[in-house]
Amino acid sequence: MKKEKILSAEKFISVNKSRGREPVLVRFRKDWMLYVMLMPGLVYFLIFKYGPMVGLITAFQDYNSMLGWFGSTFVGLKHFKRLFSDANFLNIFRNTLVLAFYNIIIFFPLPIIFALLINEVKSIKYKNVVQSVFYIPHFVSWVVVAGICTTLFSSQSGALTDMISNLFGRKVSILSEESFFAPLITGQVIWKETGWGTIMFLAALSGVDLQLYEAAKIDGANRRQQMWHITLPALKTTIITLLILRMGTFLNTGFEQIFLMLNTMNRSVGEVFDTYVYQTALTNGRISYGTAVGLFKSVVSLFLVIGTNKIAKKAGEEGVY
Repeated sequence: MKKEKILSAEKFISVNKSRGREPVLVRFRKDWMLYVMLMPGLVYFLIFKYGPMVGLITAFQDYNSMLGWFGSTFVGLKHFKRLFSDANFLNIFRNTLVLAFYNIIIFFPLPIIFALLINEVKSIKYKNVVQSVFYIPHFVSWVVVAGICTTLFSSQSGALTDMISNLFGRKVSILSEESFFAPLITGQVIWKETGWGTIMFLAALSGVDLQLYEAAKIDGANRRQQMWHITLPALKTTIITLLILRMGTFLNTGFEQIFLMLNTMNRSVGEVFDTYVYQTALTNGRISYGTAVGLFKSVVSLFLVIGTNKIAKKAGEEGVY
């Protein structure tokens, strides 16, 4: 038996080596369906992700739409120096970090917890109903979410305004008071995306061997111990991978959501890089300066991804590359 396993392994290796020596066209003909399935995603990333990167040269120019990229004056790091010396830079950076940390510390664990709770439900019908109900908010646009919040928390006729005011013992204006802006934004994200965020974790849990739970029951482990020693370790790789990828969008706080909830009363705590880029580049016409702000945000996110990936590898995980 052992000899047969060794021979089959050697055969598998030799087949793969021979496939590696095959011409590209031969391999394409054999697996053409896989390449066709790859094309839509590849085209999407080429057009919407890699294509726009050519425009990053705008951050180093005094861009003039009449002259184009090749006719505009090259100014080097002028716009970056202007960004770092801007009186609003530190305030915008702080606002962005506050919302980003709220998303990582408060929102990120919730889909994991919710997936663990759903996984413990034994009734398949009840589980499907719960999942469907919690998935629905993901498909609601931020315009509708902002409208719902405006209706519920209006200082004059909001359905929840009086109840919250009674809890605080004073008249509370959720939509205009600065202290409520970050919790309100985070609450919207939790309501809209928690259910959808469980998909990856539930997919990972579907691959857990049920015999492990049976063995744990025989050893006397209760439900909490099974979750801690079997379910959570099964999610560890998925959690770390998604956390690393989330670092790539750490400073992306969501333009539509923030823009719709901003007003003159909360702008000092609500202005973030996404809305600042829109304000400077599109509204004020400073395209080069807005591009420099966006590039700065992307570079910070890149370093966060690299740093998080290195930490994950030092902790014994595979990371994403």
